[in-house]
Amino acid sequence: MASGRMKTAIVGGGAAGFFLAVCLKEMRPEMEVTIFERSHHVLAKVKVSGGGRCNCTNTFEGVADLSAVYPRGHRLMKRLMRQFNQHDAYQWFERHGVKLTVQEDQCVFPESQDSQTIIDCFVNAAQRLGVRVVRGHCISSLSELDDFDFVAVTTGGQPKADRLLWLQEAGHAIEQPVPSLFSLSVADDALHQLMGTVVGSAQVMIPGTRLRATGALLITHWGLSGPAVLRLSSYAARHLSESDYKVQLSVNWLCMTDAQAQQLMGGLQERYAQRQLRNAHPTELPVRLWHYLLSKSVGEQKAQLTWRELGRKDLNRLVNTLCNDTYLSSGRPVFKDEFVTCGGISLSSVVPATLESRHRPGLYFAGEVLDIDGVTGGFNFQAAWTTAFTVAKAIAEQVSPNLPKGS
Repeated sequence: MASGRMKTAIVGGGAAGFFLAVCLKEMRPEMEVTIFERSHHVLAKVKVSGGGRCNCTNTFEGVADLSAVYPRGHRLMKRLMRQFNQHDAYQWFERHGVKLTVQEDQCVFPESQDSQTIIDCFVNAAQRLGVRVVRGHCISSLSELDDFDFVAVTTGGQPKADRLLWLQEAGHAIEQPVPSLFSLSVADDALHQLMGTVVGSAQVMIPGTRLRATGALLITHWGLSGPAVLRLSSYAARHLSESDYKVQLSVNWLCMTDAQAQQLMGGLQERYAQRQLRNAHPTELPVRLWHYLLSKSVGEQKAQLTWRELGRKDLNRLVNTLCNDTYLSSGRPVFKDEFVTCGGISLSSVVPATLESRHRPGLYFAGEVLDIDGVTGGFNFQAAWTTAFTVAKAIAEQVSPNLPKGS
């Protein structure tokens, strides 16, 4: 393709859209780039992500298989990350003036601990490079963009499939969108009394399936949340949707096998034989939660016994509750706290190496509009950076081949 003055339209002013625009303008400064955003606010999701701090990527340390962090799209992500991975993203932000910091859990945040730092980086870079941003403009048909040489759709996750109808009509297969990364409601008043309680490492699973997740668990006034539940909701997004979010949940509060828990309880019996069960508990569990689990397993009266007085049957009941505690999920919270959508443009509809549409040359997709989504921890933003960079380079190479990595 000739290297004249060309125009690219980016539909969606979110993380992927701005990253793509900035990367493309840096690769091809002469390219006219316009971002169309349907709302009057750009980068709104970045603003609220990570509790307002923006968990912009992850070190991926300890991630042996990308399927563990990308329930959908891990094979494509593995391929694309050979070209632009978490290390490239880290360097990109630092090169653009955003100092980053790594937490103990390997999540990466701006050093400022403020998502506005990321927003300012994108907005300022786009302005400096001459990217045009059109707010309050909803694109509902590809024909509206006929004047552009290239089009990149970065509209993010769409909660309803009808918002993807204009792309489906152009021949693209759509994977039904359903929510991902959300907490679960549990109708248990006694549990709700423990709101704010955090267990550092627990396992949550759906009995009868292989769906399970491990991590910190938070008890809320509506049920269960925290990284363990959010990860489970991601792995089980379609299963939960098909079950109307009403499923059995099993919680292993100690993240141990029954045998390990038996050994731990046996040690407590020996060490604290004369102390009441209520007053000597595993250090892995907060006191209030321990009292709740004691009452649930052996009853309030027996919870007053000493460890020496606890019989074998009651000890087994206690271990079973610690390792196989069960609840009934009554749905998702009514305030719709999910930030990620499972589904979108089917990966079968794009060319894997470039993310160009198989049905319309010059049309590309990046970010969550694709059927790629990750668990909590910065993985979804990394998918946005990786796919956006892939598209920016693919468009740039249409004009000027053989761009080096990181251009």
